[in-house]
Amino acid sequence: MIHRSIASLATIAAALLCGCGSGNQAGTGKKLIAVITPSHDNPFFKAEAETAAARARELGYEASVNSHDDDAHKQDQLIDVAIANKAAAIILDNAGADASVTAVRKAKAAGIPSFLIDREINVNGVAVSQIVSNNYQGASIGAQEFVRLMGEKGNYIELVGRESDTNAGVRTRGYHDVLDKYEALKQVGRQSANWSQTEAFQKIETMIQGNRAIKGVIAGNDTMALGAAAALKNAGMEKVIVVGLDGSPDAIASIQSGAMKATVLQPAATISRLAVDQAHKYLTSGSTGLPEKQSIDCELVTPANADQYGLFGKK
Repeated sequence: MIHRSIASLATIAAALLCGCGSGNQAGTGKKLIAVITPSHDNPFFKAEAETAAARARELGYEASVNSHDDDAHKQDQLIDVAIANKAAAIILDNAGADASVTAVRKAKAAGIPSFLIDREINVNGVAVSQIVSNNYQGASIGAQEFVRLMGEKGNYIELVGRESDTNAGVRTRGYHDVLDKYEALKQVGRQSANWSQTEAFQKIETMIQGNRAIKGVIAGNDTMALGAAAALKNAGMEKVIVVGLDGSPDAIASIQSGAMKATVLQPAATISRLAVDQAHKYLTSGSTGLPEKQSIDCELVTPANADQYGLFGKK
């Protein structure tokens, strides 16, 4: 308990120093928008954070940027920091649909509205906005392209995201509502790689040892798809079709090089800008004028149009 308390104090102190605290607000007279996302090691979350912070500054706010690393306890600490810093609003890609409810509710009780991006929480009326990619629609169009590339037949493996993540379940359901219609398509393996490229590499490396006859791999995100493509190349199986979901710059480059065959772009930049715009409207008028839950459609990226897309959006 003592060690955790010391760690908590250290985390909060670091956030106060690295973010924009009440001292900066007082010095500039600008209101603070706190941006909190998962780890920036993932380019999707980095793009979210940087886009949201840039948009906040364009609108005349201070912006702090921090990562909870998918740790609900760390997220609670960062929400406490935002409250202590008298943030005007919080832009949050949360650390769990259930685990994040208390933190968002705590911010609301402190008079700080939250605007959620990418991931929903399992309660309505606590956040002002919950703006997410239409993961089901995105998975559906990705699966349709996978079916076309597979010629409607053959053995395939599915890599699934973190089981506790709502998006992982939605994406796999979107995939299978399409794939399961084709009797000649056979799923011969399914593993969670927890959104990790390293874990995806290891899982595919193991799974293909007894299954070299696979024709395709469909992954719940681009990071896992890239890991799968690397493992297949290492095994001399470059012809295996790999499809992902996210639209990351690395995945687009992989498509252009021929390693991956397609991905589905989540409009991370668009969603982040929308969240900040809605926060600004709410702070200046008392309402966003929009429903709490909002879904933004995804776009299919293939070799034919890959050069049209950049950092999680159209160039």
